[in-house]
Amino acid sequence: MYTPNHFQETDNTKLLGLLRANPLGTLVVATETGLLVNHIPFVADVAKNKVCRLRAHVPRANPLTSELSAARDAVVIFQGANGYISPSWYATKPVHGKVVPTWNYAVVHMHGSICIRDEADWVEAQLEELTQQNESARPAPWSVADAPADYIKRMIAALVGLEVTVTRIEGKTKASQNQPAENQASVLAALESEQPASELLAMMRTALEDTD
Repeated sequence: MYTPNHFQETDNTKLLGLLRANPLGTLVVATETGLLVNHIPFVADVAKNKVCRLRAHVPRANPLTSELSAARDAVVIFQGANGYISPSWYATKPVHGKVVPTWNYAVVHMHGSICIRDEADWVEAQLEELTQQNESARPAPWSVADAPADYIKRMIAALVGLEVTVTRIEGKTKASQNQPAENQASVLAALESEQPASELLAMMRTALEDTD
């Protein structure tokens, strides 16, 4: 991923925050037949404030399962807030007109080795962990145990687990850090006016405050 220094994100707390807020990852695996791409919700195994493994599951019928007879290289992409930046928002536009559109975004790439986990207890534990991750904030959280045991057993038999051992993490937060202060301020003001509740505005505010 092309990442100029001013857009590089290395703060593990922020990287983990993006992943947890956006757990649907784009999994890209290099196989003998080419690249396979899947969109899958993941759970992160974190040690010392750093992701060391990503866990997920897919249907046994997914072609990915037959391609992973041996561990293979993979990358999982997690996309955070993003949006279009109009050149009309830059304070310097009426001064010299040397402005162009761009797209701001936050993203994390997690590289590693992926393998199949076909143990029924592993898949069940992953289902429970993923469910807890997404249900815990609800007033009446659903749990795997709420479903009939024989039904869950049949579901688990139709699934296989995926585990990515993470070896490298790349983070990028593109939030107009390369623009002069007056353009940063005018872009924030435009977003506050046009998109006051946008995730992009919140992301840019935080990123630009960190550069002050």
